[in-house]
Amino acid sequence: MNRLPRLLMLAGAWIACVIGCIGVFVPVLPTTPLLLLATFLFARSSPRCHAWIVSTKVYRTYVAAFKEAGGIPAATKVRILTVSFVLMGASAFFVRKPVVWIVLGCVALFLLYLMLVRIPTISLENVRAARKADEAE
Repeated sequence: MNRLPRLLMLAGAWIACVIGCIGVFVPVLPTTPLLLLATFLFARSSPRCHAWIVSTKVYRTYVAAFKEAGGIPAATKVRILTVSFVLMGASAFFVRKPVVWIVLGCVALFLLYLMLVRIPTISLENVRAARKADEAE
């Protein structure tokens, strides 16, 4: 692979990784898709960085189950919603403007839609089975 495309992919991977990690704490930023993008770009540009990202706790917590078993365990969904709603509540409390409340309300509804309707809920047994199947291959 040429040096310039490799460097561009590596830079994009680091940007996606940093924004994805920030997304753990900021409800508007999507953690899982950004970390999946970072993983893909690291795999194409740097085997060492790819090995690092798949070994991180953030990746294992927010991405591995989705990638391996096609969904997110209920406990992880509850944790995501709890952190998001606490941060949005604090934002609404400190920024006392109706426009902010409307935006946060829309974000909260969208997040509920994602977690309850769009992203499948899986059991921890499904995650374990998918990991065993991956290890066996």
